[in-house]
Amino acid sequence: MSLVQEEMQSVELLMRSQAEDRHPDLESVLNHLLSSGGKRIRPIVALLSGRMLNADPERLVKLAAAIEMLHTATLVHDDLIDGAILRRGIATINSQWSPAATVLTGDFVFARAAKLAAETDSVTLMRLFAETLAIIVNGELTQLFLSRRVASRENYDQRIYAKTASLFELATTAAALLSPVSEEVVEKMRCFGYAIGMAFQIVDDILDFTGDQANVGKPVASDLRQGLITLPALFYLEANPDNPDLNQLLSENYLSETQISRLVGAIRQSGGIQRSLEVAQAYISQGRQCFDSFPDNPHRQALDDLARYIVERDF
Repeated sequence: MSLVQEEMQSVELLMRSQAEDRHPDLESVLNHLLSSGGKRIRPIVALLSGRMLNADPERLVKLAAAIEMLHTATLVHDDLIDGAILRRGIATINSQWSPAATVLTGDFVFARAAKLAAETDSVTLMRLFAETLAIIVNGELTQLFLSRRVASRENYDQRIYAKTASLFELATTAAALLSPVSEEVVEKMRCFGYAIGMAFQIVDDILDFTGDQANVGKPVASDLRQGLITLPALFYLEANPDNPDLNQLLSENYLSETQISRLVGAIRQSGGIQRSLEVAQAYISQGRQCFDSFPDNPHRQALDDLARYIVERDF
């Protein structure tokens, strides 16, 4: 992050200015959202990508802020949909406000993200931004209506692309669009963003089983409790198709806390965790290969380090 520390300070100021002269509660809640301890990995990816490719600095900062605002808005709506009361150990907006106020807050943050994206003055980038938002929302609807208690690798891959990888893909592709590079380079950056985004979500899903609530910021096995079957559980099911707890989860809405704890323990002790990590590592290798032909410079090295961090982190 040290290579883009100055730009990240500008990104933070730009994001926090988006509620100025608006309803006073909006400014307060936006500051609450932006102070909740996020890693800011998506804007960092955008900044490092753009710096590596010589993008215009001012437009790049606006892009990075737009991407983090878009991510923040999706979290506001996700928490409401999931009924979450904590994120990163901090109270969610929906735990304090009515559903109507929470939805409108998310809508406002979406709108300001779009405004920032438009200020890059790139129609192509705006199309990509709008398409990414549509992918995210379609993914949420699919998860809400079709993905609960579905044990399918195809469903899982589509879900994590929509939920996470599409935004990483936007960060790297849009940064390339703001740079004086060829379409071939833009495609290589898209490939890199897609791969590290898929790996990032797989590691998140591993940590949902192996992490603790204090570090992860949400209850252990939160996806499993909602009937969402992630990669470690898929690998466990493949090796243990007759597990009664998992089969009950696939056919019904409810498992007792004892059954959840027993199932989580079984998945932790299985080979599913290691196999999932190997899939994430394979995505990272794929992503790093996407820019093998790029000239070596500090920003490329930082992206390489960041890719390794994605599979080594513990929160």
